[in-house]
Amino acid sequence: MISIEHLQVEFGATPLFQDVSYVINDKDRIALVGKNGAGKSTMLKIIAGMQAPTSGSVAIPRDTTIGYLPQVMVLSDERTVMEEAELAFEHISEMQDRINRMNQELADRTDYESESYMALVEKFTHESERFQMMGGLNYQAEIERTLTGLGFRREDFSRPTSEFSGGWRMRIELAKLLLRRPDVLLLDEPTNHLDIESIQWLENFLATRANAVVLVSHDRAFINNVTTRTLEISCGRVYDYKVKYDDYVRLRAERREQQLRAYENQQKEIAEIEDFIERFRYKATKAVQVQSRIKQLEKIVPIEVDEVDNSALRLKFPPAMRSGDYPVICEDVRKAYGNHVVFHDVNLTIERGEKVAFVGKNGEGKSTLVKCIMGEIPFEGNLKIGHNVQIGYFAQNQAQLLDGELTVFDTIDRVAKGDIRLKIRDILGAFMFGGEASEKKVKVLSGGERSRLAMIKLLLEPVNLLILDEPTNHLDMRSKDVLKEAIRDFDGTVIVVSHDREFLDGLVSKVYEFGGGLVKEHLGGIYDFLQKKNIESLQELQRDPVQKTSVAVPEKEMSSSRLSYEQQKEQQKKIRKLEKSVAECEQRINRLEEQIAELESRMATPEGAADAAIYEQHGALKKELDQVVDQWECVSMELEEAKG
Repeated sequence: MISIEHLQVEFGATPLFQDVSYVINDKDRIALVGKNGAGKSTMLKIIAGMQAPTSGSVAIPRDTTIGYLPQVMVLSDERTVMEEAELAFEHISEMQDRINRMNQELADRTDYESESYMALVEKFTHESERFQMMGGLNYQAEIERTLTGLGFRREDFSRPTSEFSGGWRMRIELAKLLLRRPDVLLLDEPTNHLDIESIQWLENFLATRANAVVLVSHDRAFINNVTTRTLEISCGRVYDYKVKYDDYVRLRAERREQQLRAYENQQKEIAEIEDFIERFRYKATKAVQVQSRIKQLEKIVPIEVDEVDNSALRLKFPPAMRSGDYPVICEDVRKAYGNHVVFHDVNLTIERGEKVAFVGKNGEGKSTLVKCIMGEIPFEGNLKIGHNVQIGYFAQNQAQLLDGELTVFDTIDRVAKGDIRLKIRDILGAFMFGGEASEKKVKVLSGGERSRLAMIKLLLEPVNLLILDEPTNHLDMRSKDVLKEAIRDFDGTVIVVSHDREFLDGLVSKVYEFGGGLVKEHLGGIYDFLQKKNIESLQELQRDPVQKTSVAVPEKEMSSSRLSYEQQKEQQKKIRKLEKSVAECEQRINRLEEQIAELESRMATPEGAADAAIYEQHGALKKELDQVVDQWECVSMELEEAKG
């Protein structure tokens, strides 16, 4: 579909890419990976046509459409959420306006017998039929489904976009992009502003409804669930792995091992040649051999070893005073803004040493409760902070409190104490402030860079209660691993507000779910919580009672994870049946997509564009495809439940 050939990009005299070639095929799901600064965002901009390479070419077929979501964009403030989303269907709106104008002209004219009037009638009929075949006004349902999937409520549709935060407005842009159904989707960190439920919806959309996808993300679970191919940018080159991210990590380690062995062998060979030259340089009898060795040395192409992060760096929080047994206790806490109740009757107790997660859709009150705990906003009810509690708080606005006149290094140097001072440059490197970046003044840093610096500063302060609000939004995978290890080793209490499942996995032992004005406690890790939610949502679908009771197991048996022989047989039979249904749905989806693609290629010809029957058939196939995809989603969820 898209062919990148001999691509080279230079900034000043420094090459970013050299002789890069690869192909993006139809239905590819590609993760673009590499360390920060490797050129991932630059690559997306070049494919999107927003930046020109120094040399090389990007060949895109004429009819291929590309949708690009950058990390940061300028957004309009003139429309409502629904009006903004409807811009994705401008071509249908323009057709509707043309039909309305023709209809008005037919009503105004009186020369019913004239040739021009009859021609207008014919044109009006043709356009009206074509409008209906393309879905007419039915796209409203698709818009609503996409907006609700990305976390918007129906009452939000009529609100001006100016009332929403930057993160929510990015969701509107993402919705428009998905609704346009481009042939190639280029997404740069699309999950930064999404909650867990919206991320899962986006995963499902990209896996089932998108065409080709090229994705840059630091959310490991997301790229594992979406992508099947990994392009790694390293040392100015691109390495193509036809596997998902986790398999790529393993294969990359094997490749680097081979590179190291080859590099060591080459270094040994070079040392032997140089030793021979040095020993016999001035012996006339060996002159020919020496010259031969010199030429041999000149022909050797140095083996490059991939850059690798030193993930052995471990951060340890400085010791802090022991807190009381219960750092946070909430009793009937309620928060409202006017008539809008954010949450009510919140009763929770967080014990010393616990690590808990606050999760739920954006706007349900996670950050609001954090602000109540911090004493930043008033509330009703009783909220107690325990004895000797020293709070370390990280939120995006903490970055604005840094001294803009200090350098990055000085900012950390002022809070570092003891032996950790010897590791300041290593710590800065782990959080992407290596080399010259450590000498930048804080005032010239981007918002993401300031957030990372505020995070490092917090890690070096003696606290016994950590409250982290979306700590991973601007961290790459290595930085997240360093932070996660530091928090795991932390002997104090931790509250994490996050949508990053991979980060929370193995870190928290309790999840508080915010939604509908309530805060529910779930014991267990993040994947235990997500599994429960899937089961709950299946029950809410009110499937027939036979299916529900067939998986009902007495509590004692569930706790020991044991089933009787007959139950196991029944369970395996059900799983096989569901797997067969999933496979059949996938075959039908592939067949329907092929038929639709064939019709669309015919519709692109002058003969096809004038054939109303093709549009009717196209509309029917699209409708059938949506039904099969919905069926596939339901059966897949049942299968997950059965296996769980």
